[in-house]
Amino acid sequence: MSSVYIVFYILVIIFVICNIGFYYSENLAKDHGNKTSTLKPDDAYLIHRKLMLHGVCSKWDISISQSRYPTPGIPEFIVQIVNTCVSGCAPSNIHLRCGWFASARIVNPRTFKRLSYDDCLVNGGFPLKTSQSIRFTYSNSFMYPLEFKSATFC
Repeated sequence: MSSVYIVFYILVIIFVICNIGFYYSENLAKDHGNKTSTLKPDDAYLIHRKLMLHGVCSKWDISISQSRYPTPGIPEFIVQIVNTCVSGCAPSNIHLRCGWFASARIVNPRTFKRLSYDDCLVNGGFPLKTSQSIRFTYSNSFMYPLEFKSATFC
């Protein structure tokens, strides 16, 4: 396995861990009426896992990462979109903000398709099962910022 893939997977893991922590801290502030609360890291992890196991999935459970793939000529970027929710909920109709996304290399439209400005559809609108990942490569002179826009959750 090349070092590029290893770095890519490490970045994905860091991104997922950061999203879990941000999601938990946001919900903690809501639950306690903006009061400051301190929990031990072990307790925070357990509470977060309980929420997810009871079917609570949100935009924070859709992990989007991309990295540049070193190639000569037009730069290539690898995008990976993963459903990290463990409750069994399979979000569908996942849309990303994507600007005027375009690629010099053909991207399978069933995988990722720009519908209009700043609206791209993932997986043809079909559900993204738990731990399922969608991965594609595109070519452009710059990396498009891709971020979650909307989805239908269970």
